[in-house]
Amino acid sequence: MKIEVMGPGCPRCRQTKEAVEKALENKNISAQVEHISEMKAFSQRGVMMTPAVFINGEKKVEGRVPKVKEIEEWIS
Repeated sequence: MKIEVMGPGCPRCRQTKEAVEKALENKNISAQVEHISEMKAFSQRGVMMTPAVFINGEKKVEGRVPKVKEIEEWIS
């Protein structure tokens, strides 16, 4: 599983990455988690607001920090 967190590195982006890592830990699932901070990558993927989360190439959320429980549902 590949999870991409897109954002410039703001506090909300860091919170999102931490929530993803917590959800993976809670579900005992290993995944490749990558933080993408290049603006060019955002536009190429259609991201207008950050943070955004992609799981295996599919956009799950954009413009808000998802809750850990929500992420757990996506990865189950």
